[in-house]
Amino acid sequence: MDVFIQQVINGLVLGSMYALIALGYTMVYGIINLINFAHGEVLMVAALTSWSVIGLMQESMTGTPGWVILLIALVIASVVAACLNFTIEKIAYRPLRNSPKLAPLITAIGMSILLQTLAMIIWKPNYKPYPTLLPSTPFNIGGAVISSTQIMILAVTAISLAVLMWIVNATKLGRAMRATSENPKVAALMGVKPDFVISATFVIGAVLAAIAGVMFASNYGTVHHSMGFLPGLKAFTAAVFGGIGNLTGAVVGGLLLGLIESIGSGYIGALTGGVLGSHYADIFAFIVLIFVLTLRPSGLMGERVADRA
Repeated sequence: MDVFIQQVINGLVLGSMYALIALGYTMVYGIINLINFAHGEVLMVAALTSWSVIGLMQESMTGTPGWVILLIALVIASVVAACLNFTIEKIAYRPLRNSPKLAPLITAIGMSILLQTLAMIIWKPNYKPYPTLLPSTPFNIGGAVISSTQIMILAVTAISLAVLMWIVNATKLGRAMRATSENPKVAALMGVKPDFVISATFVIGAVLAAIAGVMFASNYGTVHHSMGFLPGLKAFTAAVFGGIGNLTGAVVGGLLLGLIESIGSGYIGALTGGVLGSHYADIFAFIVLIFVLTLRPSGLMGERVADRA
Protein backbone atom coordinates (compact mmCIF):
# COMPACT_ATOMS: atom_id res chain seq x y z
CA MET A 1 0.00 0.00 0.00
CA ASP A 2 2.88 2.35 0.77
CA VAL A 3 4.25 1.78 -2.73
CA PHE A 4 0.86 2.54 -4.27
CA ILE A 5 0.39 5.81 -2.34
CA GLN A 6 3.93 6.89 -3.19
CA GLN A 7 3.41 6.20 -6.89
CA VAL A 8 0.09 8.03 -6.88
CA ILE A 9 1.81 11.10 -5.41
CA ASN A 10 4.63 10.82 -7.94
CA GLY A 11 2.10 10.33 -10.73
CA LEU A 12 0.06 13.39 -9.77
CA VAL A 13 3.21 15.52 -9.66
CA LEU A 14 4.39 14.22 -13.02
CA GLY A 15 0.92 14.37 -14.53
CA SER A 16 0.38 17.97 -13.44
CA MET A 17 3.50 19.00 -15.35
CA TYR A 18 2.37 17.04 -18.40
CA ALA A 19 -1.02 18.77 -18.14
CA LEU A 20 0.54 22.25 -18.22
CA ILE A 21 2.56 21.42 -21.32
CA ALA A 22 -0.37 19.63 -22.98
CA LEU A 23 -2.52 22.73 -22.57
CA GLY A 24 -0.10 24.63 -24.80
CA TYR A 25 -0.42 21.99 -27.51
CA THR A 26 -4.18 21.76 -27.31
CA MET A 27 -4.80 25.53 -27.22
CA VAL A 28 -2.77 26.11 -30.38
CA TYR A 29 -4.32 23.12 -32.14
CA GLY A 30 -7.82 24.16 -31.13
CA ILE A 31 -7.41 27.56 -32.78
CA ILE A 32 -5.25 26.99 -35.89
CA ASN A 33 -5.08 23.18 -36.19
CA LEU A 34 -1.29 23.17 -35.76
CA ILE A 35 0.83 20.86 -33.63
CA ASN A 36 3.62 23.09 -32.31
CA PHE A 37 6.41 20.53 -31.95
CA ALA A 38 8.76 23.30 -30.81
CA HIS A 39 6.71 23.61 -27.59
CA GLY A 40 9.02 21.29 -25.65
CA GLU A 41 11.99 23.42 -26.63
CA VAL A 42 10.24 26.52 -25.27
CA LEU A 43 10.07 24.64 -21.96
CA MET A 44 13.79 23.88 -22.23
CA VAL A 45 14.75 27.50 -22.95
CA ALA A 46 12.68 28.65 -19.97
CA ALA A 47 14.34 26.12 -17.66
CA LEU A 48 17.85 27.07 -18.80
CA THR A 49 16.99 30.77 -18.50
CA SER A 50 15.81 30.25 -14.93
CA TRP A 51 19.03 28.33 -14.19
CA SER A 52 21.11 31.27 -15.43
CA VAL A 53 19.03 33.80 -13.48
CA ILE A 54 19.29 31.75 -10.29
CA GLY A 55 23.06 31.52 -10.67
CA LEU A 56 23.37 35.30 -11.10
CA MET A 57 21.06 36.04 -8.18
CA GLN A 58 22.83 33.65 -5.84
CA GLU A 59 26.10 35.45 -6.59
CA SER A 60 24.78 39.02 -6.36
CA MET A 61 21.93 38.69 -3.83
CA THR A 62 23.31 36.46 -1.10
CA GLY A 63 20.92 35.96 1.78
CA THR A 64 17.79 36.22 -0.37
CA PRO A 65 15.25 33.48 0.51
CA GLY A 66 15.23 30.59 -1.94
CA TRP A 67 11.55 30.90 -2.78
CA VAL A 68 12.02 34.57 -3.73
CA ILE A 69 14.89 33.67 -6.07
CA LEU A 70 12.82 30.87 -7.60
CA LEU A 71 9.82 33.18 -8.08
CA ILE A 72 11.90 35.88 -9.78
CA ALA A 73 13.57 33.29 -11.99
CA LEU A 74 10.15 31.89 -12.92
CA VAL A 75 8.83 35.32 -13.89
CA ILE A 76 11.88 36.11 -16.04
CA ALA A 77 11.78 32.65 -17.65
CA SER A 78 8.08 33.12 -18.44
CA VAL A 79 8.75 36.46 -20.12
CA VAL A 80 11.58 34.98 -22.20
CA ALA A 81 9.44 31.97 -23.19
CA ALA A 82 6.50 34.22 -24.10
CA CYS A 83 8.70 36.43 -26.31
CA LEU A 84 10.24 33.36 -27.92
CA ASN A 85 6.90 31.70 -28.72
CA PHE A 86 5.48 35.00 -29.99
CA THR A 87 8.45 35.32 -32.34
CA ILE A 88 8.16 31.70 -33.49
CA GLU A 89 4.49 32.17 -34.34
CA LYS A 90 5.07 35.43 -36.19
CA ILE A 91 8.13 34.35 -38.18
CA ALA A 92 7.75 30.60 -38.68
CA TYR A 93 4.02 29.81 -38.55
CA ARG A 94 2.06 32.89 -39.63
CA PRO A 95 3.40 32.97 -43.22
CA LEU A 96 2.39 29.30 -43.59
CA ARG A 97 -1.07 29.59 -42.07
CA ASN A 98 -2.85 28.98 -45.40
CA SER A 99 -0.32 26.45 -46.68
CA PRO A 100 -0.84 22.67 -46.81
CA LYS A 101 -0.76 21.21 -43.29
CA LEU A 102 2.49 19.39 -43.93
CA ALA A 103 4.44 22.66 -44.36
CA PRO A 104 3.89 24.11 -40.84
CA LEU A 105 4.44 20.64 -39.37
CA ILE A 106 7.87 20.35 -40.97
CA THR A 107 8.60 23.95 -39.93
CA ALA A 108 7.70 23.11 -36.33
CA ILE A 109 10.08 20.14 -36.31
CA GLY A 110 12.81 22.30 -37.86
CA MET A 111 12.24 25.01 -35.25
CA SER A 112 12.56 22.39 -32.52
CA ILE A 113 15.95 21.26 -33.84
CA LEU A 114 17.06 24.88 -34.30
CA LEU A 115 16.20 25.80 -30.70
CA GLN A 116 18.00 22.73 -29.35
CA THR A 117 21.12 23.64 -31.34
CA LEU A 118 21.05 27.29 -30.25
CA ALA A 119 20.60 26.24 -26.62
CA MET A 120 23.54 23.86 -26.94
CA ILE A 121 25.68 26.71 -28.29
CA ILE A 122 24.57 29.24 -25.66
CA TRP A 123 24.48 27.01 -22.57
CA LYS A 124 26.87 24.23 -23.70
CA PRO A 125 25.80 20.58 -24.08
CA ASN A 126 26.72 19.36 -20.59
CA TYR A 127 24.15 18.58 -17.90
CA LYS A 128 23.86 21.30 -15.26
CA PRO A 129 22.77 20.81 -11.64
CA TYR A 130 19.68 22.86 -10.77
CA PRO A 131 19.94 24.48 -7.32
CA THR A 132 17.60 23.30 -4.56
CA LEU A 133 15.92 26.48 -3.35
CA LEU A 134 13.09 25.09 -1.22
CA PRO A 135 13.40 23.21 2.09
CA SER A 136 14.40 19.60 1.47
CA THR A 137 12.70 18.15 4.56
CA PRO A 138 10.15 15.57 3.32
CA PHE A 139 6.62 15.14 4.65
CA ASN A 140 5.11 11.72 5.38
CA ILE A 141 1.61 10.95 4.07
CA GLY A 142 0.32 7.47 4.89
CA GLY A 143 3.80 5.97 4.70
CA ALA A 144 4.63 7.82 1.49
CA VAL A 145 6.98 10.80 1.17
CA ILE A 146 6.36 14.14 -0.53
CA SER A 147 8.85 16.99 -0.74
CA SER A 148 8.33 20.74 -0.52
CA THR A 149 9.15 20.99 -4.23
CA GLN A 150 6.43 18.48 -5.12
CA ILE A 151 3.89 20.33 -2.96
CA MET A 152 4.89 23.53 -4.75
CA ILE A 153 4.41 21.84 -8.12
CA LEU A 154 0.90 20.65 -7.25
CA ALA A 155 -0.09 24.06 -5.84
CA VAL A 156 1.32 26.09 -8.74
CA THR A 157 -0.30 23.75 -11.25
CA ALA A 158 -3.71 24.07 -9.59
CA ILE A 159 -3.43 27.88 -9.53
CA SER A 160 -2.24 28.02 -13.15
CA LEU A 161 -5.08 25.82 -14.36
CA ALA A 162 -7.65 27.88 -12.42
CA VAL A 163 -6.32 31.14 -13.92
CA LEU A 164 -6.32 29.66 -17.43
CA MET A 165 -9.91 28.42 -17.11
CA TRP A 166 -10.94 31.87 -15.87
CA ILE A 167 -9.23 33.55 -18.82
CA VAL A 168 -10.84 31.21 -21.37
CA ASN A 169 -14.33 31.17 -19.87
CA ALA A 170 -14.81 34.59 -18.27
CA THR A 171 -12.78 37.21 -20.15
CA LYS A 172 -13.08 39.07 -23.44
CA LEU A 173 -9.89 37.42 -24.67
CA GLY A 174 -11.31 34.01 -23.82
CA ARG A 175 -14.47 34.71 -25.81
CA ALA A 176 -12.34 35.85 -28.73
CA MET A 177 -10.29 32.66 -28.48
CA ARG A 178 -13.40 30.49 -28.52
CA ALA A 179 -14.84 32.45 -31.46
CA THR A 180 -11.60 32.17 -33.43
CA SER A 181 -11.46 28.46 -32.69
CA GLU A 182 -15.00 28.03 -34.00
CA ASN A 183 -14.54 30.01 -37.23
CA PRO A 184 -11.75 32.59 -37.67
CA LYS A 185 -13.33 34.24 -40.72
CA VAL A 186 -16.69 34.80 -39.03
CA ALA A 187 -14.94 35.94 -35.85
CA ALA A 188 -13.03 38.54 -37.88
CA LEU A 189 -16.35 39.86 -39.26
CA MET A 190 -17.56 40.26 -35.67
CA GLY A 191 -14.64 42.50 -34.73
CA VAL A 192 -12.24 39.85 -33.40
CA LYS A 193 -8.61 40.14 -34.51
CA PRO A 194 -7.53 36.56 -35.27
CA ASP A 195 -3.82 37.41 -35.51
CA PHE A 196 -3.87 38.99 -32.04
CA VAL A 197 -5.83 36.05 -30.59
CA ILE A 198 -3.45 33.49 -32.09
CA SER A 199 -0.40 35.38 -30.80
CA ALA A 200 -2.01 35.62 -27.35
CA THR A 201 -2.64 31.88 -27.42
CA PHE A 202 1.02 31.19 -28.18
CA VAL A 203 2.07 33.55 -25.36
CA ILE A 204 -0.23 31.88 -22.82
CA GLY A 205 0.98 28.44 -23.89
CA ALA A 206 4.59 29.59 -23.53
CA VAL A 207 3.98 30.83 -19.97
CA LEU A 208 2.47 27.45 -19.04
CA ALA A 209 5.45 25.70 -20.63
CA ALA A 210 7.85 27.95 -18.71
CA ILE A 211 6.13 27.10 -15.42
CA ALA A 212 6.36 23.40 -16.29
CA GLY A 213 10.03 23.77 -17.29
CA VAL A 214 11.04 25.40 -14.00
CA MET A 215 9.07 22.75 -12.09
CA PHE A 216 10.71 19.94 -14.07
CA ALA A 217 14.14 21.37 -13.32
CA SER A 218 13.31 21.84 -9.63
CA ASN A 219 11.91 18.33 -9.31
CA TYR A 220 14.68 16.46 -11.13
CA GLY A 221 17.56 18.76 -10.21
CA THR A 222 19.17 19.04 -13.64
CA VAL A 223 18.85 21.01 -16.89
CA HIS A 224 20.28 20.47 -20.37
CA HIS A 225 19.65 21.44 -23.98
CA SER A 226 17.56 18.36 -24.87
CA MET A 227 15.45 18.20 -21.71
CA GLY A 228 12.28 19.45 -23.45
CA PHE A 229 12.02 16.78 -26.13
CA LEU A 230 10.66 13.84 -24.13
CA PRO A 231 8.31 15.83 -21.84
CA GLY A 232 7.02 17.61 -24.92
CA LEU A 233 6.38 14.33 -26.70
CA LYS A 234 4.63 12.86 -23.67
CA ALA A 235 2.55 16.00 -23.21
CA PHE A 236 1.49 15.71 -26.85
CA THR A 237 0.48 12.13 -26.05
CA ALA A 238 -1.49 13.43 -23.06
CA ALA A 239 -3.25 16.00 -25.27
CA VAL A 240 -4.23 13.28 -27.76
CA PHE A 241 -5.21 10.97 -24.91
CA GLY A 242 -7.58 13.54 -23.43
CA GLY A 243 -8.82 14.86 -26.77
CA ILE A 244 -6.67 17.32 -28.70
CA GLY A 245 -8.31 20.75 -28.76
CA ASN A 246 -10.15 20.16 -25.47
CA LEU A 247 -8.69 22.02 -22.45
CA THR A 248 -10.30 19.78 -19.85
CA GLY A 249 -9.20 16.76 -21.85
CA ALA A 250 -5.58 17.97 -21.81
CA VAL A 251 -5.64 18.22 -18.00
CA VAL A 252 -7.32 14.83 -17.59
CA GLY A 253 -4.98 13.23 -20.13
CA GLY A 254 -1.90 14.70 -18.45
CA LEU A 255 -2.90 13.52 -14.97
CA LEU A 256 -3.89 10.05 -16.19
CA LEU A 257 -0.69 9.68 -18.19
CA GLY A 258 1.40 10.68 -15.19
CA LEU A 259 -0.40 8.17 -12.98
CA ILE A 260 -0.12 5.38 -15.56
CA GLU A 261 3.58 6.03 -16.08
CA SER A 262 4.40 6.34 -12.38
CA ILE A 263 2.34 3.39 -11.14
CA GLY A 264 3.45 1.16 -14.02
CA SER A 265 7.15 1.87 -13.60
CA GLY A 266 6.83 1.75 -9.79
CA TYR A 267 5.33 -1.72 -9.74
CA ILE A 268 7.70 -3.05 -12.39
CA GLY A 269 10.54 -1.69 -10.26
CA ALA A 270 9.10 -3.29 -7.12
CA LEU A 271 8.67 -6.66 -8.83
CA THR A 272 12.22 -6.64 -10.23
CA GLY A 273 13.94 -5.25 -7.16
CA GLY A 274 14.36 -1.79 -8.67
CA VAL A 275 16.26 -3.07 -11.69
CA LEU A 276 13.80 -2.36 -14.51
CA GLY A 277 11.35 0.28 -13.28
CA SER A 278 13.09 3.44 -14.45
CA HIS A 279 14.11 1.85 -17.75
CA TYR A 280 10.51 1.11 -18.70
CA ALA A 281 8.96 4.37 -17.48
CA ASP A 282 8.94 6.02 -20.91
CA ILE A 283 7.21 3.24 -22.83
CA PHE A 284 3.89 3.62 -21.01
CA ALA A 285 3.15 6.98 -22.65
CA PHE A 286 3.55 5.51 -26.11
CA ILE A 287 1.60 2.36 -25.29
CA VAL A 288 -1.24 4.66 -24.24
CA LEU A 289 -0.87 6.65 -27.47
CA ILE A 290 -1.10 3.49 -29.59
CA PHE A 291 -4.21 2.28 -27.78
CA VAL A 292 -5.92 5.67 -27.95
CA LEU A 293 -5.21 6.17 -31.65
CA THR A 294 -6.40 2.63 -32.34
CA LEU A 295 -9.55 2.51 -30.20
CA ARG A 296 -10.61 6.15 -29.87
CA PRO A 297 -8.71 8.53 -32.16
CA SER A 298 -10.68 11.54 -30.89
CA GLY A 299 -9.44 10.97 -27.31
CA LEU A 300 -11.29 10.47 -24.04
CA MET A 301 -13.07 13.83 -24.13
CA GLY A 302 -12.68 14.75 -27.79
CA GLU A 303 -15.60 14.99 -30.18
CA ARG A 304 -15.78 13.83 -33.73
CA VAL A 305 -16.34 16.96 -35.78
CA ALA A 306 -16.55 17.63 -39.50
CA ASP A 307 -13.76 19.50 -41.24
CA ARG A 308 -14.24 23.25 -41.59
CA ALA A 309 -15.76 24.40 -44.84
